Amino acid sequence: MRRVFGVKKDKPPAVTVDDAAENINKRGDVLTEKIKKLDAELLVFKKQLASAKSPQAKLAIQNRAMRVLKLKKQYEGQRDNLYDQAFNLEQVAFATQGMKDSMQTMEAMKAANKELKGQYKHLKIEDVERMQDDMMDLMDYSTEVQEALGRSYSVPDDIDEDELLGELEALEADMDAEVEGSSVPSYLAPEPEVELPSAPIGVPAGPSGSGSIAVQQPQAADELGLPRVPQASVRT
Repeated sequence: MRRVFGVKKDKPPAVTVDDAAENINKRGDVLTEKIKKLDAELLVFKKQLASAKSPQAKLAIQNRAMRVLKLKKQYEGQRDNLYDQAFNLEQVAFATQGMKDSMQTMEAMKAANKELKGQYKHLKIEDVERMQDDMMDLMDYSTEVQEALGRSYSVPDDIDEDELLGELEALEADMDAEVEGSSVPSYLAPEPEVELPSAPIGVPAGPSGSGSIAVQQPQAADELGLPRVPQASVRT
């Protein structure tokens, strides 16, 4: 059967835009290398023309240089054409990739839109507003509870603020009058010191009826502060 109908050949894979652009760039690089070699030959011809003396030699060198120069121009045109084709392919590849990205973005947005619609079915704006109103009521109730808990039991509610202000002004007037009368209040002034009589030292009590009192002279002390012992007189 294979001999009659033959074998089905597999089709080669389709060439992508990136592969085509890469092949064209490689061909352009090959032409660039050839142009560099021709430039080197032209440089040699230029040196030969500078050193040639006879007109026939110069003419021969010029003819060879003209052929190399024409070939260089031909290679440059082919290279530029290839690079233009590669540039166009790169632009096509960029546009193709941009279209793929746009399609993926569109698919993602469709999926997100579908998901949001499913979620919004369970979330209504009326429920949100009702919840906000309930929260405001709860906050007001909490404020009232805090004010009730912070109320003082010892201060009556019907106290007159004008009366309190009058008492405060009277208290300030009393304090100003006390400061003007004395720089220091009486209850802060120090008590006066009481001087006690000093007792006489070394004065013995004299007999009654005596008109004079004998005063004892203080005894001399040595270098240690002790009273000196009187020395006995030595008889000769």
